Amino acid sequence: MFNIFYYLLALILYFLAIPYLLYKKRSKKYSQVIPAKFFLRNNPKFQTDKIWFHSCSMGETKALKPIFDKLNKNDINLSVITNTGYEQGSQMVDSVRYLPFEIFLPFWVTKQKVLLVMEAELWLMLFYSAFKNGTKTVLINARINDKSYKKYKKYSFFYKQLFKYVDKIFAQSLTDKKRLEDLGAKNIEVIGNIKLASLPKVSKVLTKPNATIITAGSTHKTEEELILNAWNKKQGKLLLVPRHPERFEEVFDLVKNKYQDSNVTFHKYSEQKNFESDIIVADVMGELINIYAISDVVILGGGFIKTAGGHNPIEPAFFNTVVISGETIFNQKSLFECVNNYYLVKNDELKIYLDDIKNLKQTSLGQEGTVEPILKYIKDI
Repeated sequence: MFNIFYYLLALILYFLAIPYLLYKKRSKKYSQVIPAKFFLRNNPKFQTDKIWFHSCSMGETKALKPIFDKLNKNDINLSVITNTGYEQGSQMVDSVRYLPFEIFLPFWVTKQKVLLVMEAELWLMLFYSAFKNGTKTVLINARINDKSYKKYKKYSFFYKQLFKYVDKIFAQSLTDKKRLEDLGAKNIEVIGNIKLASLPKVSKVLTKPNATIITAGSTHKTEEELILNAWNKKQGKLLLVPRHPERFEEVFDLVKNKYQDSNVTFHKYSEQKNFESDIIVADVMGELINIYAISDVVILGGGFIKTAGGHNPIEPAFFNTVVISGETIFNQKSLFECVNNYYLVKNDELKIYLDDIKNLKQTSLGQEGTVEPILKYIKDI
């Protein structure tokens, strides 16, 4: 009875939302996702008897890579919610779909070997439809933070119904397990955070100079100028690592034009292969992880402009650097949640933080995870 009521409510909301959806789909950003999710355009059913993963956006999708690497990619179906999730998923597997709105799921969901849903993607019709057609249903990397837990408890009647259709849960922590059990979940195993299952590896050990190293990593256009305006020699040596190699020369020219008549020294890393100058433009590929390993402070690019959505904080946090980012991290929020003691600052606050480097806290990573129990569960089905 509950499921029928829920479905009818979703149906009513859908029809009420149609004018808004038709209006929004005119935007380039939504021109593909809205027709696919809400009108099933170019969004066919998956082939049957595959391993179906569902995630939301880029961060959650990227976190599935250690699992995908151990499976035959021809056996994988992947559904997502957002444009960024779709773009990321398309780089990893061939069979990618936008997950349709819930009223379509009972007719769209096909029988799979197993459905593995990431984190908090708790769609009742998704689990119900898969469970009813004989698909094993699994919630992976499950978590409920302090803030969300109050909301979950408020609607516990809903989650008690939903968890009837979940066969297995792999949770991040014992706290998450207890909270999930309070909501009616069962068969829960704690395996840590799978986003930390694949950690950075240094390919070459660099010699750290006897100075504070401030690395501006994966910077975009306009961010280098912002960082240069916030930096001074007293803070430490500055390493600029542009995100795109085609901008190496442009960034070096920016430094040269700003400092050629000053007492600030600078050079390209490709020409001297050392860190003796005040500013070094790292105009080489594949060295960022190695540079993070000798850094004291990392200013993460991509967060000080509106379009990039931030960059991966796990890489510098693995080396316990101080991590500073701009506030625009919409593509990396789930990864920032794995990091302790990072700083999100407004553009005009960056200088204040750099002047106070000695009092900033080093980052650390949350509980590391493993994907092996998930892989074993899939194999044993």
